[in-house]
Amino acid sequence: MTKKSRKSPISARLVLIALVAGLIAGAVAVYVKNTFTGNGAGELATAGQCESAVATAAALRPLAHGEVAAFIPAEKPRPMQNLPFNSDNGETSLSAFKGKTVLMNLWATWCVPCREEMPALDELEAEMGSDDFEVVAVNIDTGSDEKPKTFLDEIGISSLAFYRDGTMGVFNTLKKDGLAFGLPSTILIDENGCLLGAMNGPAEWASDDAKALVGAAIGR
Repeated sequence: MTKKSRKSPISARLVLIALVAGLIAGAVAVYVKNTFTGNGAGELATAGQCESAVATAAALRPLAHGEVAAFIPAEKPRPMQNLPFNSDNGETSLSAFKGKTVLMNLWATWCVPCREEMPALDELEAEMGSDDFEVVAVNIDTGSDEKPKTFLDEIGISSLAFYRDGTMGVFNTLKKDGLAFGLPSTILIDENGCLLGAMNGPAEWASDDAKALVGAAIGR
């Protein structure tokens, strides 16, 4: 698939569906215990671990346009390592990705815009994934792994690793922190585990706009 031939699958109707579906998901999962990610510790984060992320987040602001116009750079970058989820090898969290910039995307098989943007996320990982960057797409379907894995196999996803949170705890945590309002929800994390920005709704992640945004976050 060439980069120029892709037609953006995103529409206003799909964005609305994503937001409504995400709000329903949050309502269903209110019982999940949230993991504190650092919200409220902005001054400490800025003065220490996330000091360098302030300039990076600011540099992303003029790049939030076109296909990624809904991306909102963080005003006060803060640590996000305590977001737990599962991989095929068992429990993990964002702390396992230290040294990598991470585009973390929350998705579900029942979310139509999530399904539409998955090939673009796979293409972004295929082109830009490296020792210093990874697309971490975390499925939040309840139940077993079978349904999301079958979906990914059916549409030919080959570059994305499989990550999952069947408790929907990650979604609830980001919702509590004001970062997730629906599905899909995406956050960009720097190599030190600090929040660079967030985006609600789908995007054409294989577009030049998205790659420029990610490239600036990585420092390429």
